[in-house]
Amino acid sequence: MFFYEGPPTANGRPGVHHVLARAFKDMFPRYKTMRGYHVSRRGGWDTHGLPVEIEVEKQLGFNNKQQIEEYGVDKFNELCRNSVFTYIQDWEKLTDRIAYWVDLEDAYVTYTNEYIESVWWILKNFWEKDLLFKGYKIVPYCPRCGTPLSDHEVALGYDDATDPSVFVRMPLVDKPDTSLLVWTTTPWTLPSNVAVAAHPDVDYVTIERDNDGTKEKLILAKNLVEKIFKDEEVTIVDTFKGKKLKGVKYQPLFTFMPVDKPAYYVLLADYVTTEDGSGLVHQAPAFGAEDMEMAKQYDLPILLTVQPDGTFIPEITPWRGIFVKDADPLIIKDLDARGLLFRAGTLVHTYPFCWRCKTPLLYYARESWYIRTSAKRDRLVELNKTINWVPEHIKSGRFGNWLENNIDWSLSRERYWGTPLPVWECENQTCKHRECVGSVAELSEKVGRDLAELDLHRPHVDNVFWTCVDCGGQMSRVKDLIDVWFDSGSMPYAQWHYPFENEDKFKQQFPADYICEAVDQTRGWFYSLHAISTLLNDDVAFKNVICLGHIQDGEGRKMSKSLGNIVQPWDVLNVHGADALRWYLYTATPPGQERRFSSDLVGDVIRSFTLTLWNVYSFFITYANLDKPQALTVTAATNDLDRWLLSELNVLVRDVTNAYETYDVTNATRPVEKFVENLSTWYVRRSRRRFWKNDSDSDKQAAYSTLYTALTTVAKLIAPAMPFLAEELYQNLVRSVDETAPESVHLAEWPKVMDEFIDESLNRDMNLVMKLVSLGHSARQKANRKVRQPLAAAAFSVGTATERKALISNMDTIADELNVKEVRLLDSATEAVSHTVKPFSKQLGQKYGNKFPAIQKAILAMNAEEVASTFMAGKPLEVKAGDETFQIISEEVEVKAQAKSGFAVAEDGAYVAALVTDLTPELLAEGLAREFIRRAQDLRKTADLDVVDRIELFIEATPILKSAIQTHEDYIKSETLTVQLTFASAPASTSVAEDAFEGETVKIGLVKI
Repeated sequence: MFFYEGPPTANGRPGVHHVLARAFKDMFPRYKTMRGYHVSRRGGWDTHGLPVEIEVEKQLGFNNKQQIEEYGVDKFNELCRNSVFTYIQDWEKLTDRIAYWVDLEDAYVTYTNEYIESVWWILKNFWEKDLLFKGYKIVPYCPRCGTPLSDHEVALGYDDATDPSVFVRMPLVDKPDTSLLVWTTTPWTLPSNVAVAAHPDVDYVTIERDNDGTKEKLILAKNLVEKIFKDEEVTIVDTFKGKKLKGVKYQPLFTFMPVDKPAYYVLLADYVTTEDGSGLVHQAPAFGAEDMEMAKQYDLPILLTVQPDGTFIPEITPWRGIFVKDADPLIIKDLDARGLLFRAGTLVHTYPFCWRCKTPLLYYARESWYIRTSAKRDRLVELNKTINWVPEHIKSGRFGNWLENNIDWSLSRERYWGTPLPVWECENQTCKHRECVGSVAELSEKVGRDLAELDLHRPHVDNVFWTCVDCGGQMSRVKDLIDVWFDSGSMPYAQWHYPFENEDKFKQQFPADYICEAVDQTRGWFYSLHAISTLLNDDVAFKNVICLGHIQDGEGRKMSKSLGNIVQPWDVLNVHGADALRWYLYTATPPGQERRFSSDLVGDVIRSFTLTLWNVYSFFITYANLDKPQALTVTAATNDLDRWLLSELNVLVRDVTNAYETYDVTNATRPVEKFVENLSTWYVRRSRRRFWKNDSDSDKQAAYSTLYTALTTVAKLIAPAMPFLAEELYQNLVRSVDETAPESVHLAEWPKVMDEFIDESLNRDMNLVMKLVSLGHSARQKANRKVRQPLAAAAFSVGTATERKALISNMDTIADELNVKEVRLLDSATEAVSHTVKPFSKQLGQKYGNKFPAIQKAILAMNAEEVASTFMAGKPLEVKAGDETFQIISEEVEVKAQAKSGFAVAEDGAYVAALVTDLTPELLAEGLAREFIRRAQDLRKTADLDVVDRIELFIEATPILKSAIQTHEDYIKSETLTVQLTFASAPASTSVAEDAFEGETVKIGLVKI
């Protein structure tokens, strides 16, 4: 099996989300190892890009690129190089603590020359296929970082933002009393406005309204009049299609910059909508992709009013040097002062922020380098269909939709610490010849000297020049770096320095069998892997992928510093350990869903699962150390309880194995919990006497062998998920008795399904018995009858003839479990319970309106027992009202059960348990005897006796309790390993306990014999 590690950045401490990803990455390679596969687990470190640069800028107190340039790119990059492993020890420590099995000693590092050279080779391949090009486009741009971002990077940074919501007047040239009403959320783009777009087929109107005592006319989309003016009285004076506005000229809002082409008129565009705004869209081609397309189509001027740092250029005199977002209120104030502001408010909407520094992005016209991924859009989609996605809906949903709407990959970054774009360009402006370099050897050949020792980072690689073959000018490298996501997406090749070496190793390990990261990587690492592999190899980079939902706090809120609800992994690990943490992450929700996380939730794993399994293991070793059983291998089973457990165990092995084979995390773990619960609360509890008895007969040996097989098998089944507990169980149960066994459970052979032990009929019967016992206990609780109090009888109603047969065959087991003297079948469900029905008026009224009264009347006229029986069978109720027939579901009718006199009843669908609750003197006496046994057992524990120690009890009790003890003396002796019961005061220095219950009092003394 070949697994790819998505490289984390080690210049920040790992968080709980890293534990989530690493836990899921770990379990399937562990499973495959136990299936006999060699698993490649090479780790990696992502060491380039803005995450590193921003941390160094913070250390230096820098807040812009100019400061870096003045400080020196060489010195800045050296600090970046030295900082990338600041927290490497934290990562290694956490990796060990959570048992993430990965090779960090031979981890790949993205800043090495070898890694960069492989990336260059990929880019050269794209260059030769005409997939790498330079274009002038609108790009998402971070003014703080001073670099464009790719579309998939933008997807990582969306958040809610409060922005201006501004309506402005644009007066018409020929009709000064009439204005276009235009809406924008970016007032800072208005100084670069050159046109207004209208939809040709939308209905527009000219309305007249009062404006502080004078009449004005405004043009807007007809269906937005009510939304904009609300209760204000306006008059529609003209209605027309948008096409009539074509070419209508308006007065510019600002004239800071001259225009060299026709501007300030209405053009037509199909993308204009009337869901928000006014139906008229202001056009600023320098700051919008659709606007830029209109500029190309209509040959509009492009007014670039903003500098790369996000501040206005000097020509915008009132706001020169001011950050555009900060200038918004000043621009609004200016428009208001000139009578051009119609309305200003705010709008909360989703807006893209820089995924690293959190600065709001600007859409900005720039020259940038692109990868022509759109040329391979269909192939990207087609290959994605062959990948196994977990959850499956990501394939055609989040990831598939992303691919279907694929745009060219914005590759270049105007930064310092990263992989340099290997493109050289002639400095002669009339030539501009370009070459792409794919290796150090090629670069050396071009300059005529050996550059094998050259650091391929800036500024060193910037100082490599050669003569242009076209004009004789100087070729110099373009100053751009590449998107850091291209680095990480190149790891299948670059980690091996392919194709320069390790060709066989690469081919063996490509594509990956399995990768795993959080859902945001659908537009990050998952995409970069898939895109590069498709364009380079026409193949997938991975076959199976688990896409994880995000972690929330214990109340379902997003974790954030501002809320103070971030849970640190070590806080949980130090309290509950790695196994409980891992198991919770696997079982809380399916992988793709968000999961709540807190220390208490992880602690529930200890209480509900880990301790249950450990107590079963402790029970086994306690008695096994006393009896030293010889035969621990199961070859056959005759005891029904053993047969059932071995059948369920092999079903568990079959189902868990299938889940691992299909990357189904939930079904690889949750069934083990259920099995362990049944192992503890049913098998062990019902088998205790088999382990207690003195004789080491075949039945006792069979019990040891069955429980041993279950425990050792479970240890292996949980090994990929709970590596520490599994190892502890394995070492104590297997290695302690067999030195030839594999030295670790993680190197042991995965359990095989033994089909001969599977008896599905037996499993169904026992599950029925446990279900009926559970119902019986529910009925006891309703009657407030303790389990230690024997009852006269329990009667049951079940669904099918097969179930009735199973009930009859297991009456003794049910009677023992429920502590009743008799178990029988109910003559009918109505023998012990009656039902009433009441239609829910709210649900039925909303659903059927004025038909509800007739439906209600029809339901109430029906036989209540038949209605209840229909719903308990899981079927809809057919109701005839008038000439119509309606299918009524159980959620629309209230069905109440009422136990008949002398019974306590519990129901679940077709299953009914009815307990006779009347108590005779004999039953009461036996109940007192059982209460006494519990106190005697507690005293044994307090006295710290071994489980096989025999005792003498000294008893002082009230008369009724004394009589009950005497009547049931033999039973009490066998349960408490008592040799002698003496009704007298206990000798001095004896373990003594006193208690009162059921109106009786007792004082017990214990002496070990």
